[in-house]
Amino acid sequence: MSARHFLSLMDCTPQELNSLVRRGIELKDLRERGILFEPLKNRVLGMIFEKASTRTRLSFEAGMIQLGGQAIFLSPRDTQLGRGEPISDSAIVMSRMLDAVMIRTFSHATLTEFAANSRIPVINGLSDDLHPCQLLADMQTFQEQRGSIAGKTVAWVGDGNNMCNTYIEAAIQFDFQLRVACPEGYEPKAELLALAGDRVRILRDPHEAVAGAQLVSTDVWASMGQEDEVQARLATFRPYQVDRALLDAAAEDVIFLHCLPAHRGEEISEDLLDDPRSAAWDQAENRLHVQKALLEFLVEPAHRT
Repeated sequence: MSARHFLSLMDCTPQELNSLVRRGIELKDLRERGILFEPLKNRVLGMIFEKASTRTRLSFEAGMIQLGGQAIFLSPRDTQLGRGEPISDSAIVMSRMLDAVMIRTFSHATLTEFAANSRIPVINGLSDDLHPCQLLADMQTFQEQRGSIAGKTVAWVGDGNNMCNTYIEAAIQFDFQLRVACPEGYEPKAELLALAGDRVRILRDPHEAVAGAQLVSTDVWASMGQEDEVQARLATFRPYQVDRALLDAAAEDVIFLHCLPAHRGEEISEDLLDDPRSAAWDQAENRLHVQKALLEFLVEPAHRT
């Protein structure tokens, strides 16, 4: 049987995604009650990082340990990947020694090529195109605090980046309406917009996007690899800062999310993460729980003796 990969939210059915969110909530409850649950004992996750990370590394490494397994951190500096070994060759070798691989990378093609040559599950820990694990955490956070997101209105304010792209996939899979407020020239991927059809609207005015929304989300204006664009982006995106006044235009029970790290005073006002409508800290924690659900779903449990 070929391995099941998670490179995009589109790799699962809507039922499977909702199941992962529910399972994340269950695993969170087990941890809070101090109940030991180790279905992945003796299983090993390889974690390849081409981009720096706090939450992704912590959540996958701690999650794997909590499930009874282990995780190995690999950077291009420490492996032959950084010395020119073909991705396909690395995938063949690593998939003979590990039980799953999580990759945090720049080019999405790195993930697809690795997965094409891997006989174990490959998980997208972030690429320049998509960040599906983060969206699972976002969906768990909304589910915990407000119930089903189906039929609700979500506003994305800022850059049409990998997070925005994945929110489009989430709109399709979790059945909500998405309004994207971004400057001209910074739209999300056209092929995803075409796939989403009338579920997604592109707007220029953040107030119009946020009006009546039950969930508002944003991200930094310049991502890793865009350091040379910072000054130009700061000027372009200044009208797209999310502050308390902008949230006031949303639904009364709105939740604000940010995948972190946040640049206070740029994409959000200095005080926004302290606003009672912000659930960013719960959202960050939920990376741990929903990714444990994902690992449990993808990785074959160890055979009991």
